[in-house]
Amino acid sequence: MATQASLAKGTRDFYGDELSKRQFMIAIIEKHFKYFGFSRIETPSFENYATLMGKYGEEGDRLIFKILKSGDYLAKADASALESQDSQALTSSISDKALRYDLTVPFARFVVQHQNELAFPFKRYQIQPVWRADRPQKGRFREFTQCDADVVGADSLWQEVELLQLYNSIFSDLGLKEQHKVTVKLNNRKLLSGIAEAFGIQERLSSFMVILDKLDKIGSEGVATELKSQGFDPSIWETLATFLDHNVSVESRLERLRTLFASSEIGTKGIEEMQFVLDQTAQLSLDSLSLSFDLTLARGLNYYTGTLFEVSAPNSVQLGAIGGGGRYDDLTASFGGKDLSGVGISFGLDRIYLVLEELDLFPSTIGDQIEVLVLHLTDTDPLVALHLVAKLRAEGVSSEFYPEAAKPAKQYKYAEKRKAMNVAFWNTEANSWVIKNMKTSEQQEFQLESLQTILPLNRD
Repeated sequence: MATQASLAKGTRDFYGDELSKRQFMIAIIEKHFKYFGFSRIETPSFENYATLMGKYGEEGDRLIFKILKSGDYLAKADASALESQDSQALTSSISDKALRYDLTVPFARFVVQHQNELAFPFKRYQIQPVWRADRPQKGRFREFTQCDADVVGADSLWQEVELLQLYNSIFSDLGLKEQHKVTVKLNNRKLLSGIAEAFGIQERLSSFMVILDKLDKIGSEGVATELKSQGFDPSIWETLATFLDHNVSVESRLERLRTLFASSEIGTKGIEEMQFVLDQTAQLSLDSLSLSFDLTLARGLNYYTGTLFEVSAPNSVQLGAIGGGGRYDDLTASFGGKDLSGVGISFGLDRIYLVLEELDLFPSTIGDQIEVLVLHLTDTDPLVALHLVAKLRAEGVSSEFYPEAAKPAKQYKYAEKRKAMNVAFWNTEANSWVIKNMKTSEQQEFQLESLQTILPLNRD
């Protein structure tokens, strides 16, 4: 019995114009990664189960796609876990691999394994798919492509400043500038740790940040309600909310935080780091970015320790974050390597695509099309036609020969579906080739030997 053709939820096929536009975006992103001195690496699509688990926090770990062991995976299952239906204990006994959740943790594993071969600070970029067992919705997929740039082995905050320059260069080249600026929210995990110290909730910092990170989704009242339901003192949010008034200058908000952090070393350090990044970027021309200090930005991943970035789409587009990143100081140590500080940013290719599409920012010339379709008419010598196609391709012209001597109407219909810019055919009466512009119907005659007389072709 035939299986019904269907896609797994949260996944997509790519072809035609959409794929051409994605390739256009990747080419721009990769170009700037190289301009900024990043080297490309690739890592496997799946990692050891132990490599990924415990790095993303409780919510992140739940979204990791686990891979069952080969063969009879139940033979080595934890019997007590199976009997008690303890899914967490059972999973670790029947799965030893998992699809990568992001590109950062595999990168940290890569650095530890290759640390004796790398020159530090090591700058890498990576453009590959990742997988998350999330609920699919607009802009949220279970398989999607991340474009990451990271620097590991350098503590300097100038790296954060340069990564903001990288964001600016790429978004500007993609057309997200002027009236289509993106917003980059900035925060520092040390500030959140300082708040935890000030209110004596250090042991619950992870849970606190998970709730805080939901502010954009559930609003201030929702955050207050959830904090209360989780047993947090209501005064924590009441105090924190006073720092969220964006009508108050960043300098004033940071000064008020200094008072709150009078006895918090880590909180004071966070203010110094935040001030440095803001002061230095203020001296730069970042024409594609609108920078915003946001104390509620937490980015739920456990491994962040310092500066945090989150990129929001232009205000005219209703979509979640289209990029993000931050500094992580302890990730390589979790794999038994040297404690190397790292910082990186990511571009969400799939969401940025939706933004460019909605704002109509893709160049009109991008598409899955051919420049010349050579028709196969009854008086066409296929071998001569293939010589023509070969010469066109040698001149950098994308060309195709219709394989069958079908009716002209069928071949023209194919040309329209393939979005052919021109068709070429043999004119027996004139003993010459004719090329016809499919848009204007303008025709030119030429001989195979004098192909240059019609080049370059009109590519509008």
